[in-house]
Amino acid sequence: MPLSVRFGDEEYFDDVTLTADELYTRMINTGELPKTSQVSPFSYEEAFRKAVDAGDTVICICLSSGLSGCYQSACIAAKEFGGKVSVIDSLNACASQYVLVRYAEGLVRMGKTHEEIVQRLEYNKNRVHVIALVDTLEYAYKGGRLSRATKVAGSLLHVKPIITADETGKVKILGKARGQKKAFSLFTELVEKTGGIDFSKPVCMAYSGLSDANMLEFMAQEASLFEGKEDKVYKMQFGATIGTYSGPGAFAIGYFHKKPDPNLLSTPQI
Repeated sequence: MPLSVRFGDEEYFDDVTLTADELYTRMINTGELPKTSQVSPFSYEEAFRKAVDAGDTVICICLSSGLSGCYQSACIAAKEFGGKVSVIDSLNACASQYVLVRYAEGLVRMGKTHEEIVQRLEYNKNRVHVIALVDTLEYAYKGGRLSRATKVAGSLLHVKPIITADETGKVKILGKARGQKKAFSLFTELVEKTGGIDFSKPVCMAYSGLSDANMLEFMAQEASLFEGKEDKVYKMQFGATIGTYSGPGAFAIGYFHKKPDPNLLSTPQI
């Protein structure tokens, strides 16, 4: 379900009438920051009805309620369909939301029932983690996804902020490092502090901007993080919606962690 992206009076739909490349090109060339809007209850209802009328049941995995109103819109629409539509608040976005969807697809292929899949998603979504390295927090701040105090804390000269989603699905600073090489090393350290990557579940690396060079450089420098399983990592580009708030030059990893450190997940490592 595409969110809408607006430049002034011009409205587009993410990856339908506006590609990520077109978004980044416009942002780079004009410095203009678009606004995004959640999927409406009516749009969700139309999609749910089409699936239900075809004899299917629906599991809708939404963008974090801490970042968007999509989850609330989907819940409103789902009331029209009784138990035929279940809505999951992923508490995640982009790469981490993607691995949750891929996990659900695997459960479908295994022949699990609607109820079993929903139960496993609700349980295992708490094991999904995202860590992202961004060039600047300016886009997230201007887009209203970050407080001024948090933005200032992560905006020192030449410092690379590393961010994550907290337990409510909102953005927080997890760490920061001066210079790209140190940022790459800290990024890996923070992933390992969660207990590392569970490669029995989907893993995704995603990048923003017009080039994946930063992401591939990180994967080459920190190859030990992937235990020689780089070929099992899905690679994708941030969509226009999340790209609006990350800006160009960012990358993120979404994964199921094995044994999270509760202190790491509750307290910013600044």
